[in-house]
Amino acid sequence: MAQILAPNSQWQMKITRSSTTASPMTAKMWGSLVLKQNKKGPARSSTKFRVLATKAEGYTINRLEGLLNLDLTPFTDRIIAEYIWIGGSGVDVRSKSRTISKPVEDPSELPKWNYDGSSTGQAPGEDSEVILYPQAIFKDPFRGGNNILVICDAYTPQGEPIPTNKRARAAEIFKNKKVIDEVPWYGIEQEYTLLQTDVKWPLGWPVGGYPGPQGPYYCGAGADKSFGRDISDAHYKACLYAGINISGTNGEVMPGQWEYQVGPSVGIEAGDHIWASRYILERITEQAGVVLTLDPKPIEGDWNGAGCHTNYSTKSMREEGGFEVIKKAILNLSLRHGEHISAYGEGNERRLTGKHETASINTFSWGVANRGCSIRVGRETEKQGKGYLEDRRPASNMDPYIVTSLLAETTLLWEPTLEAEALAAQKLALKV
Repeated sequence: MAQILAPNSQWQMKITRSSTTASPMTAKMWGSLVLKQNKKGPARSSTKFRVLATKAEGYTINRLEGLLNLDLTPFTDRIIAEYIWIGGSGVDVRSKSRTISKPVEDPSELPKWNYDGSSTGQAPGEDSEVILYPQAIFKDPFRGGNNILVICDAYTPQGEPIPTNKRARAAEIFKNKKVIDEVPWYGIEQEYTLLQTDVKWPLGWPVGGYPGPQGPYYCGAGADKSFGRDISDAHYKACLYAGINISGTNGEVMPGQWEYQVGPSVGIEAGDHIWASRYILERITEQAGVVLTLDPKPIEGDWNGAGCHTNYSTKSMREEGGFEVIKKAILNLSLRHGEHISAYGEGNERRLTGKHETASINTFSWGVANRGCSIRVGRETEKQGKGYLEDRRPASNMDPYIVTSLLAETTLLWEPTLEAEALAAQKLALKV
């Protein structure tokens, strides 16, 4: 089994081999990544990846390490910028590369670009040009050096956000003075499932069969409990290198399922960091020959789904007396439950059943330390009288721009009628 090493100055991705042919991926042995320190020659500052991946039989191993690992910095000031945007499904990430004349530190230094929107389901063929506006920059963990990943949003040539551009609307909300003054923090728990290539069945599961029941897999260790740890670790380190505010990772309840956390992040930054982290995860699973899915219920039956729990607080919630502010926010969230559910991800009705640590999609609820509620408040928050709330409703495929901005809008900008507020408070046993 592959091992992860954490060198100080440079990484390489390499698959260990015992023969000249790729090993087939089976239920017990599958394509993996290894971060291995380069022991040849002096250490250099740029991060380098040696990319070799084993997939199913018949897959050709790429042996272009020398060119892939070229360090361009001694020879040119030019860099490679990978422009990343959200495709027509609202979940897929797309990207393409361009040369920039010199290193940059701010998105405003980058040119706008365009792409064929008719090939991504975002524009008609007769008027297919969509314009990319650079919005956030991250270091590129795949190319290293001064090369960058660029999170973009998409506009028409006339400067109007296209329908799938949810960032533009979120940015408007986060620019509101009331929202700015409250400094909204977000901690997002992104769950995902790894699937075997071709069969599209969870990693580590026998093809066409099932592993033992849930119980030993959550945060478990061992070859019979943890499937995909090297992918999770590679992603963790790549995100740290990129400058993403990733704060942790763990194996999940269903085998083959993992979670990582991003935050605390302020405002629009939360969405930028989640999308950048998703892109990096897609690239790593691509190299490993494993399929990534954000489906909220990838396997039907007595198996946990995949969510994107969103922890949220404002300045007032974090100060003395903040628990009362949290309860007022919960009240507002209860009154807009339907609107939130409709924006919290496709297929979420298969996950929010009232089972497997979820609340029913049709009923709003809240509780202290209760993972079967729509909104959970931690014991420590209750004890200290201040802190944060956790919205457990978002699905793993949710758009973080929508979820974060909607939470801010509902709790900071939207005001219910007094009658509706009183009825909701009585129903939820909230004394606000």
